[in-house]
Amino acid sequence: MPLILTEEQTMLKDAADGFLAEHAPISHLRHLRDSKDADGVSRDLWRAFGEMGFAGVIIPEEHGGSGLGAVEAGVVAEALGRTLTPSPFFGSSVLAARVLSDAASADQQAWLPRIAAGEAILSLAVDEGPKHQPARITTTAERSGNGFKLNGAKGFVLDGHIADALIVAAKTGAGTTLFLIDARTSGVEIERTVMVDAHNAARVTLTDVQVDADAVLGAVDGGEAALESALNLGRACVAAGLIGAGDQAFLSTVEYLRTRKQFGKAIGEFQALQHRAAHLFTELEIAKAAVLAALQRIDAGTEKADLAVSVAKAKAGRVAELAVQEAVQMHGGVGMTDEYDVGLFMKRVRVLNELLGDAGFHAERIARAGGY
Repeated sequence: MPLILTEEQTMLKDAADGFLAEHAPISHLRHLRDSKDADGVSRDLWRAFGEMGFAGVIIPEEHGGSGLGAVEAGVVAEALGRTLTPSPFFGSSVLAARVLSDAASADQQAWLPRIAAGEAILSLAVDEGPKHQPARITTTAERSGNGFKLNGAKGFVLDGHIADALIVAAKTGAGTTLFLIDARTSGVEIERTVMVDAHNAARVTLTDVQVDADAVLGAVDGGEAALESALNLGRACVAAGLIGAGDQAFLSTVEYLRTRKQFGKAIGEFQALQHRAAHLFTELEIAKAAVLAALQRIDAGTEKADLAVSVAKAKAGRVAELAVQEAVQMHGGVGMTDEYDVGLFMKRVRVLNELLGDAGFHAERIARAGGY
């Protein structure tokens, strides 16, 4: 499959880039951060995302979405990475929407049109420790009455503090079960955590949370497949976000090299900086290809698409890290001042690298799949 966007996908990319450049540039992030906005995101922008069709990009048309695929979701994610826009997109439109599309009952799928319209925010609660380890869930759900009682704690729950509902992964005897829980349910405590990049996550504590049996998404003890499907799509989209952030940091640096003068000439004329910029450009192009290949494999349902996702996430993370480090270095001492945007890109890349598994997690995943 050619590693290029189709004409329709290119049109979507242009629309997403143009919309965010106009309505949510980096100054939008700065305003939310500096005003200490209670939500940390703009609900008006989220509704506008729905109107543009971005919020429902992977949601089937019969549920009010665009009915598109992983590549299109990655296109939107990359645009968000370029502008550093705080948005519920990853948590609601990617992770939650995929779980609901794959495993929800007809009644539970009533959330999908609301997500697609930008009217509802859902969050997937999986991780519990400082690192992404979905295979080590300790939150439990024990049978109680005609339902279940949940106990445990979750961290790094994207936009959990403003979520209308949570999708919680918990252990139920022989396997993992997914539960759709109203965020206002008794026993659910949510604490907002503003991350270093001024984006939002939450800690969620579940204390004897009683839910009915109809809160189960899919089958009891059978949530692993839907969870892994959502996580793989999420990882690929986060990799696309890393590409957007890394590439934009690179473009900003190239512009700085063209305009900043030292010893009477533009610093971009110095061969040492040219070599570093050329190396970074090639690394970014390789990472872009890896991410697009992973997204295409998800759409095609290719065997071992999950390994392609891990390759993409690890490569995009390392290259984006290189991009922001080089950006700061080539800007000199001013690179880390708040006046310049490159420091903001560095912080965003740091968070995205940890989200849904860092390079080490995915390298180990690939090694284990190879028998090591």
